[in-house]
Amino acid sequence: MYKIVSESDVLNVKFRHFSIIRNILRSCGFFIILCVFAKFVVFTSLASASQSISDQYPQSLLYSKPVEVIPHVWSAIGATAPPGYDNSGHNNNLSFIVTGQGVVVINAGASYLVAKALHNEIKAISDEPVVLIINENAQGHAMLGNAYWHEQKVPILAHKSAAKEWQKHGYDILKGMQSYNLEKADKTVVQGPTEVFDEKREINLGRFEINVLWLGLAHSPGDVVVHLPAEHLVISGDMAFHERLLPIMSDTRTKEWLDSWERFEALNAQYVIPGHGHPTNMAQVRRYTKDYLVFLRGAVADVLDNGGDLQDSYKIDQSAYSHLDTYSELAAKNAGRVFAQMEFE
Repeated sequence: MYKIVSESDVLNVKFRHFSIIRNILRSCGFFIILCVFAKFVVFTSLASASQSISDQYPQSLLYSKPVEVIPHVWSAIGATAPPGYDNSGHNNNLSFIVTGQGVVVINAGASYLVAKALHNEIKAISDEPVVLIINENAQGHAMLGNAYWHEQKVPILAHKSAAKEWQKHGYDILKGMQSYNLEKADKTVVQGPTEVFDEKREINLGRFEINVLWLGLAHSPGDVVVHLPAEHLVISGDMAFHERLLPIMSDTRTKEWLDSWERFEALNAQYVIPGHGHPTNMAQVRRYTKDYLVFLRGAVADVLDNGGDLQDSYKIDQSAYSHLDTYSELAAKNAGRVFAQMEFE
């Protein structure tokens, strides 16, 4: 069952249904109309990544079963809730590209066992070997699965800043995961990337040109995006959010994030697989990433201009974003962290 929504309101992208609907409409003489409006509509399923759903795929440690977003590009959509035992720490998107000459995986997974569960799903879809893991940042759900992939002798790529961050904080991140995942943390050890890059790594493999890009400071050190230029698709990592309120952490630099966003927009991607939440389009992530950052920095600037303090920043009205998952956990914290940054800019 599907509903058609406008580009500005879209929440999910289910491109694998496109050819089915196309053939039905062609037989009815409506294919020209479909082509005209294809840029503006997507199809949404009943499934949701909402934090109110503890597990969508109970027969696996994955939160949800991988779906084909566009031909040969798949993603297992994670929960938009914080990591926990019920979702096994799978609260980010684990994506992979079946190139025809090997599978490229974006994000190692939140543990050895989550990585193994993802690999099982990949093997059910393709008999091609996994040839590369890309860590999109140095967070636990991006890197804690590295131990499994290293055991499979698969190279692991990350930005040099993410590698340094993992060296500093990897053991603490592992302990945090063990505290909520209990026996699901079995066999997980700290394993960093085996390769690093500075600004760009070009990969031409099979049917795909894949560009791994560091566009500047954003949500956390070493955030990268994976761009498929011919497909007009970007796997954005934590550069872009839309179904959950973006978190501003102690090392998030919101001013620089906005600068990096301009380089992100310059990729001219039509489709976005974000770090969290369902695949969508650029208009949607712009609304809930760039526009939110601009709004919050503007509101904090008003507090500062009026002689307000940190407590006043907590009172900023962010209710326009209250429908997003993690709003109650993050809204006030975000305002406080932006205040602390802008006080000294």
